[in-house]
Amino acid sequence: MIKKESPIDFETSFGPWIGKTVKLVDCYLFESFAKNNLDLSKEQMIVLKKLHDQNGLNQNELAYLTYRDKSSLARLLSKMELKGYVIKKQNQNDKRINEVFLTVNGRAIYSKALPIIKDTISIMESCVSIEEKDQLIKILKKVQQNFETKLNQRSN
Repeated sequence: MIKKESPIDFETSFGPWIGKTVKLVDCYLFESFAKNNLDLSKEQMIVLKKLHDQNGLNQNELAYLTYRDKSSLARLLSKMELKGYVIKKQNQNDKRINEVFLTVNGRAIYSKALPIIKDTISIMESCVSIEEKDQLIKILKKVQQNFETKLNQRSN
């Protein structure tokens, strides 16, 4: 007897809705940064934000905090160094460790990008009640925890 696979109902699954939302936010940010003459990507903005909050993070910490693998973060940081947004310095005690710092230019770009980020958040949250927002955050945290648990099980 041939077992019939049950179809996946993408319309009622979280995945496509989360994916489409992320793509729309990415598109809006890309256009907004360009419109405001900011040579910046969403990924670079995330790094600027993390360094603004805690300047001098080492590359491993930064990779973990930005959910990037070490090699893709290294490429991203190289681009950001060329733009003058960040500078990498070897750790005084361990030359194998690079610490990443915002430059004056990086701080300026971050400051110019903040109103765009605030605008994006405002658009994202318009017509959404505080209760709906809280519920969505709770649900997304559960989804993230599901994946973190699964990933941790795989690595053990």
